[in-house]
Amino acid sequence: MKQFTVSENEEGRRLDKYIRGILKDAPQSFAYRMLRKKNIVLNGNKADGSMTVHAGDTVTFYLSDETFDKFSSPSGIDSGLLCKVPPIIYEDEDIIIADKPAGMLTQKSSANDVSLNEILNAYIGSDKDEASFTPSVCNRLDRNTSGLVTFAKTLKGAKYLSDAFKRRTVGKYYTCIVSGVIEDDITLSGKLVKDRNSNTVTITDKGGDGADITTVIHPVCTKGGISRLEIKLITGKTHQIRAHLASIGHPIIGDPKYGDPKINDKYRKNFGITCQMLTCTRMEFCDDSLLAVSGKTIETGLPLSFKKVM
Repeated sequence: MKQFTVSENEEGRRLDKYIRGILKDAPQSFAYRMLRKKNIVLNGNKADGSMTVHAGDTVTFYLSDETFDKFSSPSGIDSGLLCKVPPIIYEDEDIIIADKPAGMLTQKSSANDVSLNEILNAYIGSDKDEASFTPSVCNRLDRNTSGLVTFAKTLKGAKYLSDAFKRRTVGKYYTCIVSGVIEDDITLSGKLVKDRNSNTVTITDKGGDGADITTVIHPVCTKGGISRLEIKLITGKTHQIRAHLASIGHPIIGDPKYGDPKINDKYRKNFGITCQMLTCTRMEFCDDSLLAVSGKTIETGLPLSFKKVM
């Protein structure tokens, strides 16, 4: 006999789908036959496969160990994905915060892509085809921007992160290296207009069309005509930091879309810089939620390329 308790993530599933999630290799006819014979019961009672399960329900399998093992073989998580798991900076029962390297997609843009989303699903061993809730990343970074990305393991974690980002109770801080000298704090505001055809954005003044954006800049140090900055995002729009800094004449070094080609070429030759020097280094969870991450500050170090250049 084996007994399982329905979790909050599985609330609302049909019983037959719940059973299929456990007996992955069993024919559907087998599950229905076991239900009819009361070899599989819901809360100790005979049940129909179309019934809905609720959190806290128990599903009991009166099957031999041999039969259970035969039909509950592993779902075949791609072991190759597990080799690509980036550093996990924080993890609890509801969320993961990983340090995504530059060059890795946050979410796939085409069917054949492999992204952080698939890699973290493999890491936690989720079966997206069977789950009523699909674990997923909850904030995005550009492919060639590195740093902290949040991932919801549970429905509770997804709701928390969605609400926190919407209410802006998560402080998101980035480090970048830009061309030119910035010595004073700056708060930039404006409008961001996206061109979907070219996947680029432009910044206009407050009177223009587009989404309102605010970017807070704090200089950390300057050297050799470049500046290392800490950026706090008040809003979070596509390419916001990259375009906002370029709009004031301080493009991020290595940025292929908004940077200075001559400066980029110099740093590519001297330091091997091939993508924008922008990374999300800190998240502050400024709320009073009951989740474990609430009230914590999560930080990661700088990529080696930043240390080489500075």
